[in-house]
Amino acid sequence: MRLKTSTLVATLAAVGILVAAVAVRAADVAKPASASASAPAAKPALTVAVTQPQKAALPLTVAANGSLFAWQEASVGAESNGLRIADVRVNVGDAVKRGQVLATFAVEMMQADLAQTQAAVAEAEATAAEAAANAQRARELQASGALSAQQINQYLTAERTAQARLQAQRAGLRVQQLRVAQTQVLAPDSGVISARSATVGAVVPAGQELFRLIRQGRLEWRAEVPASDLASLKAGQSVRITPAGGTAVTGKLRMVAPTVDAATRNGLVYVDLPTTAAVKAGMFARGEFDLGSGNGLTLPQTAVQQRDGFSYLFTVDKDNKVRQQKVSVGRRVGDRIELTSALDANAQVVVAGGGFLAEGDTVRVVAAK
Repeated sequence: MRLKTSTLVATLAAVGILVAAVAVRAADVAKPASASASAPAAKPALTVAVTQPQKAALPLTVAANGSLFAWQEASVGAESNGLRIADVRVNVGDAVKRGQVLATFAVEMMQADLAQTQAAVAEAEATAAEAAANAQRARELQASGALSAQQINQYLTAERTAQARLQAQRAGLRVQQLRVAQTQVLAPDSGVISARSATVGAVVPAGQELFRLIRQGRLEWRAEVPASDLASLKAGQSVRITPAGGTAVTGKLRMVAPTVDAATRNGLVYVDLPTTAAVKAGMFARGEFDLGSGNGLTLPQTAVQQRDGFSYLFTVDKDNKVRQQKVSVGRRVGDRIELTSALDANAQVVVAGGGFLAEGDTVRVVAAK
């Protein structure tokens, strides 16, 4: 009886150990599953705002670069030879009117020559009058035979000679009057003085330039446009021109050059500019020709990142993971930029902060303001 009791105790002890081992094994098997179930989700790398592409009416423009020039320049010079400049009345930048006196030459010698020529004309008039009277008497006496034919011819020839000399003296008088008038240098047109070389006391030869004048104060913008864009440009189109460091002005396309440079494949365009102090001849300027408007898909400019010379944006999928996408961009209007490559119109695009993101990052999404 005592032997049976000890055997029973041993059997129960063995069963207990086996149950405990099974329990430990079951716990070990269940532990990884519970551990994985309680593992925390991936931590967001950044909180971002997202937006969707929007269609918008964008202006159609053609951009070009060029310089500002005078529409036309008039060269004002001396018309008489060897005259001394007595007075200069204008300077660079002065606005003048047509016929205004710009400078004067010393007039004393011209006036003396004019007086001498006037006296010669008076003498020639007296000689011509006397010769005409003698010729008239000869004609009256021709029928009576009081004068020979030779004498009559002499009187008639003297009359014609005197008239010719009178005409020559009158022509000389006109020349002297013109020379006196030329002692005043007059503006050939209204405009702005752009250059001056006249100096008081200088003796200048005929034809030497004394002033340069921007006719009517008009300026124009001459720009080079690729041949592929010339067909879209027409006279009368509006052009927005921004000089370097200056204020933008609006001009009007006057004409497109009839030829294209064979080396650059660019054509010149001429744009009339308004008269304003914001633009000066010789300035460099950038312009945009207004061709109307067209629809395009746009995003905020902050949504597009520049990397290695290409444009990229980040989209957010349903698992809040970001995906980097290469895109092509076009026009920029205000704070928005046009997308010229394909993009899902319902895509959730990161508005800002793309520079801090990498492919596959998990983010926290908030609505864009």
